[in-house]
Amino acid sequence: MNENRGVFVLDGITGMLIATVLLLSILAGLTVAAIGAQNRNANNFYDIEDAKSIKMIDTTSASHMVDVKVK
Repeated sequence: MNENRGVFVLDGITGMLIATVLLLSILAGLTVAAIGAQNRNANNFYDIEDAKSIKMIDTTSASHMVDVKVK
């Protein structure tokens, strides 16, 4: 029999706490990255030029978007 059992081994409370802290830190990191990306792109306005000539299936449709400089 395995007599090396304890509460604070990696299979017990310590392992659960390590996994919980690891998952929460990954969640916090991804949340900070998402908020940063949203803040960077919140002020990135663009305008569409010549909208009538844009085709539905076309690889050059992104060339109609022009960045608008905010003053």
